[in-house]
Amino acid sequence: MSQRYRATSAALRDRSALLGVTPPASGRSSPYNSPNPGPSGHRYVDDLEGQNDEALEGLAAKVKLLKDITVGIGNEVRESTVQLSQMNDAFAETSGILAGTFRRMNNMAQRQGCRWLWYILFLVLVFWFFIVVWWFRR
Repeated sequence: MSQRYRATSAALRDRSALLGVTPPASGRSSPYNSPNPGPSGHRYVDDLEGQNDEALEGLAAKVKLLKDITVGIGNEVRESTVQLSQMNDAFAETSGILAGTFRRMNNMAQRQGCRWLWYILFLVLVFWFFIVVWWFRR
């Protein structure tokens, strides 16, 4: 029984008997590892050079695509910078206008006394009333 077990385990350990000839570890075969190189070795070199040329063309296309993308990103950054600068200027101008308006409103309030506060409160209540009515009618 031990001889039968040894024969079975030896057969299991022999991978070539189980799986046949295994390919190289990378999964690719090379024309230089073939058992029959034959007289057409020059053809294999031409095939490899053709494959290299195709790979170079593919890489060149990818590099061009990446260059186009980076140029587009650069253009977008420049346009965004200009827009942000314009927005900053507009906000600064608006801030100046609001500061002047607030100053004039404070001057008016000091001259009028407390009456203006009741007018503003009344306007806010009327505005709120119309919003509530509109909301419930919807």
